[in-house]
Amino acid sequence: MGEANPCVLVIDDDPEFRDSVVRLLRTVGLPARQFSSVPEFLKADPPDGPTCLVLDVRMPGRSGLELQRDLVAAKRQVPIIFITAHADVPMTVQAMKGGAIEFLTKPFRDQDLLDAIEGGLARDRARRESDSALAALKERFDMLSSREREVMLGVVAGRLNKQIANDIGIAESTVKVHRVNLMRKLNARSLPELSRMADRLDIRLQHPQNF
Repeated sequence: MGEANPCVLVIDDDPEFRDSVVRLLRTVGLPARQFSSVPEFLKADPPDGPTCLVLDVRMPGRSGLELQRDLVAAKRQVPIIFITAHADVPMTVQAMKGGAIEFLTKPFRDQDLLDAIEGGLARDRARRESDSALAALKERFDMLSSREREVMLGVVAGRLNKQIANDIGIAESTVKVHRVNLMRKLNARSLPELSRMADRLDIRLQHPQNF
């Protein structure tokens, strides 16, 4: 299956501004959904594909900055472009520290917004691809037996087969068999690649009995 289409989410209490952004995005072939408030946005189902959020800083009720804090707390990683008519330095600093990718003050050039959205969608696309690859790696890692995981820990720690055999109390020939099997199951073609996989799985410091 191909990747779902990208989508831009526009949250602003000004309907004319929302409509203008949606029209602009249509000119470059980007689908968009618009919301008049933070609660309306939170009730909606998130898009399936790469997403970017165009968010007004100040709105009646919950503000854009409050939504940003909530998304961070919930670990929802959505690239945010803040829009405001009245920016100040503390506000800008708070937004950027929270992970915003851009802070635009009205009026701004259409191209500035399009460039920021393009960057946000590219970032979210890369994150989704990375998350998908990690999930697939975890599935392959789950296929390893407890002994294969013990051997893997020894291998990525730089231990020789003989040392690993001594560490876990099995024959060196058995270590070699486990090593071949775990490399095959993980689709690891080399020791450096296996080491990178261990880093991604964050298992180097875990003790084998914890698996």
